[in-house]
Amino acid sequence: MDRIGTKPHVAQPTISDVAKTSDISRRDMLIGSAAALLATAVALPANAQSTTSSARGSRHTGEMSMNTVTTKDGVTIYYKDWGSGQPIVFSHGWPLSADDWDTQMMFFLSHGYRVIAHDRRGHGRSSQTSEGHDMDHYADDLAALVAHLELKKAIHIGHSTGGGEIARYIGRHGDSRVLKAVLISSVPPIMVKTPANPIGTPKEVFDGFQVQVANDRAQFYLDLATGPFYGFNRPGAKVSQAVIQNWWRQGMMGGAKAHYDGIVAFSQTDFTPDLMKFSVPTLVMQGDDDQIVPYADASLLTAKIVKNATLKIYKGFPHGMPTTEAPTVNADILAFLKS
Repeated sequence: MDRIGTKPHVAQPTISDVAKTSDISRRDMLIGSAAALLATAVALPANAQSTTSSARGSRHTGEMSMNTVTTKDGVTIYYKDWGSGQPIVFSHGWPLSADDWDTQMMFFLSHGYRVIAHDRRGHGRSSQTSEGHDMDHYADDLAALVAHLELKKAIHIGHSTGGGEIARYIGRHGDSRVLKAVLISSVPPIMVKTPANPIGTPKEVFDGFQVQVANDRAQFYLDLATGPFYGFNRPGAKVSQAVIQNWWRQGMMGGAKAHYDGIVAFSQTDFTPDLMKFSVPTLVMQGDDDQIVPYADASLLTAKIVKNATLKIYKGFPHGMPTTEAPTVNADILAFLKS
């Protein structure tokens, strides 16, 4: 293990802190609508021809025809697939969607990479199925996507729960199609407190999360985004309402059942056996002010288990560091990929 950039943080935050906490007349409208309809009718043939030609000339059909893959159990998984070259596959955190990776996807696309991100089952634009919200299904869904796109030597980057998804994917399907891995603020090895993990978070905290998701997840999600997720509850924090609203939008796109079950999946799954199967270079990144996944019980332990791991701990960075600290995170990942 190559450990670099590590800085101690005395006051270790815990996830339990989260638990406390103009007119238009009818005539004008009709005239406007008629004009728009006429314009559409005139332009339609040319546009239709252009769209058809574009679809035939590329594997990418755009958002008019959503990119999806269907899993063995009939679940439709939505994904974005931009660019060409070395593929990077992004796995998002709970309870978000592929949209959470927009900044990273645009950055790496501009550097010549092919970037791919999917909505986990029950999240975003994927099927809101009532079953299969566990790490085995998450990993198998990722494997189905990789096989569907015929990806080889892919770089897998996961944030939070997405890091767990990657770990279980490698644990169940091997890393023969993986070139490198990046785990950011990720949940492995295991979050919940157990006899074998005495510094973990008490199960009662996660039980409380489920109660809030089942009863008022809209408020719960707003509280998370406004407070600990991005460290906006810290003194002097530069709060972004746009970031908060985008987090809430993504969360509310998904299904409550998937998010409810997902809490158990990300908190109680032991990824230790999976991490032991890693053989590819892996970058483990986390902030020492992560109030969602305490770094001492996550990245520090993960980097000790994964062979050929590089550990980077960032002083003062929050759980949502891919968003709030994107320039640093992106640059460090790029350097790792080129190393």
